[in-house]
Amino acid sequence: MTLDLYSLPVTKVSGVKGKKPEELLALGISSVGELLDYYPFRYEDYTLRDLTQVKDGDRITVQGTVAGVPQVQMYGRTKSRMTCKIVVDPLFITAVWFNRHFLKDKLTAGTDIVLTGKWDQKRLHLNVTEVEFPGRGTSQTGTLQPVYSVTGSITQKWFRQTTKQALLQFGDLIPEVLPGKLLRKYNLLPRKQAVALLHLPGSMEQGQRARRRMVYEELFLFQLKMQAYRTLNHERADGVAHPVDLPAVRAFVRALPFTLTASQKNVLAEILHDLQQPFCMNRLLQGDVGAGKTVVAAVALFAVVKAGYQGALMVPTEILAEQHKRSLDRLFEPYGIQTALLTGSLTERTRREVLGSLQMGMVDIVVGTHALIQEDVFFRRLGLVVTDEQHRFGVQQRSILRRKGMNPDVLTMTATPIPRTLAITAFGDMDVSTLRELPKGRKPIQTYAVTHNMLERVLGFIRREVAEGRQAYVICPLIEESEKLDVQNAIDVHAQLQFAFPEYKVGLLHGRMAPAEKDDVMREFSQGRLHVLVSTTVIEVGVDVPNATLMVVYDADRFGLSQLHQLRGRVGRGEHQSYCVLIADPKNEVGKERLKAMTDTNDGFEIARRDLELRGPGDFFGTKQSGVPDFRLADMVTDFEVMEQARDDAAGLVKQPDFWTEADYVPLRHYLQREHIFDSEMLD
Repeated sequence: MTLDLYSLPVTKVSGVKGKKPEELLALGISSVGELLDYYPFRYEDYTLRDLTQVKDGDRITVQGTVAGVPQVQMYGRTKSRMTCKIVVDPLFITAVWFNRHFLKDKLTAGTDIVLTGKWDQKRLHLNVTEVEFPGRGTSQTGTLQPVYSVTGSITQKWFRQTTKQALLQFGDLIPEVLPGKLLRKYNLLPRKQAVALLHLPGSMEQGQRARRRMVYEELFLFQLKMQAYRTLNHERADGVAHPVDLPAVRAFVRALPFTLTASQKNVLAEILHDLQQPFCMNRLLQGDVGAGKTVVAAVALFAVVKAGYQGALMVPTEILAEQHKRSLDRLFEPYGIQTALLTGSLTERTRREVLGSLQMGMVDIVVGTHALIQEDVFFRRLGLVVTDEQHRFGVQQRSILRRKGMNPDVLTMTATPIPRTLAITAFGDMDVSTLRELPKGRKPIQTYAVTHNMLERVLGFIRREVAEGRQAYVICPLIEESEKLDVQNAIDVHAQLQFAFPEYKVGLLHGRMAPAEKDDVMREFSQGRLHVLVSTTVIEVGVDVPNATLMVVYDADRFGLSQLHQLRGRVGRGEHQSYCVLIADPKNEVGKERLKAMTDTNDGFEIARRDLELRGPGDFFGTKQSGVPDFRLADMVTDFEVMEQARDDAAGLVKQPDFWTEADYVPLRHYLQREHIFDSEMLD
């Protein structure tokens, strides 16, 4: 990873000329180093196969002899289908080519031939994609050929030749970055050999061994960056060391109207310990829907205020901000702690009053939306920033709020349970606390998967719940009708339910409504003035409505698993039994898998694990903004054990004094330097 190959332009590779450098740039390749780091995503296997050992539909390579005269059928001027009988011992098969009739003259009886294509077992047909005549030019028979992600006029053949040429010219300059200790510990190939074998493996085993080496390196370097940042950050005593009044905090916890779970107590101990340290806390608090994250945040805010500092709680929506403020007021009122609300819909006069009180220190805790990060918001002594729903705020927005204090502590909460391995990777610069258990008395939500022809029964279920004084959510994937998708939309369903339930009030909520309109509808529902709320997924992160006991999701097979779990979490917040009904198309296989997971378990961590298996990490997080690294080779689901090894190795290494001085670690220190880890700016 020295700069040599990365500062060497890709035009130094023989054959890279004309428009090719420009086209390579579109793939993110401008240097020789980047070309060699551009790995194949799979291999084509040209090993000769025995036709008696292959399955129908397999892609195979076989060697045979032309045994008949080729027959050509033309379709129009250019399209054709050509067939020819070939003996592939012990079978007599038909080879089929589409639009390759120019090969006809080469197919003379007795000619040896190597064919690659898709095998049709029933008809003994091979649909040929590639053909070779042994002894005529170079052959790929018996080899593994890399397949790259290429675009434009760059062909697989050209890219293969170019990487091969780059390895010939510069392969010996590929530097080693991993210390000998780690290479020996895991019996890893030297980097030079691993890179060459990834591009040109002699066998699948060699390719797998090369991949194993480079996957470890990729995950190790990522974790090294995170662990070095954390170690250096912990050594920089420029955070707030809060003089936490532990007896006062214990008394506050004892006075709560409920008992904390063991999980909540453990997490609180971790947070209170961090608050007392001189470095900045950077902790992710994750827990399932309804696991009691807000109470944990409230205790942390109480501790900070008692230590003489201010706290800020940033949430995604105004109505959620109002709800949190009401909850905090109930808890803090007996202690004289002053809270304020700061949202976009405040009048100018009220806003000025709140800003003035904040700056003078008359407000202890401010709850707000993005309005908190505007330029004219100043704190007197900001000590703790809590952000709710990690994925709704960009990294940049969180860092703006952090800079409003003298490096305040940061607690980030998310109700999207993330498997531990993924959490330590995606949020490697954070400590991760997890709430595993739900508060006592929570009844599990009963979940049912039904088909569209059971709609009448579903409507009867809604009527029964509403008649008993409860409320229901009805979720649709679209706002309005679409020509492309045959799925239910909120506007039509709202009209249907108004017709079906003339005696009840049915509300409508969707993303195209103005924020104030959305808040009004949500307020009406939370205050019980609406009986049924038809909505798109805008309520996924929503308010607490303890009286809502039924969640109906139309076309549930169109939603991701974690999203369905979040929607289900909108009910089951009160004393009454709650239900979730998922209406879906039984023919959608992936949808069926999701619905099975939903009816099997209420555990958000198990749901998240299955969602990862079905969708992969990129889709799981939904946005690049979430901070999930985009690895070249590593897969965060299948390589999770390597990830944990890499993390432990990196954490151990940066704590050793010799890591910062010994020659064996120079390449790693250079890597950290290039990644700006020694700069004072936070990773955010």
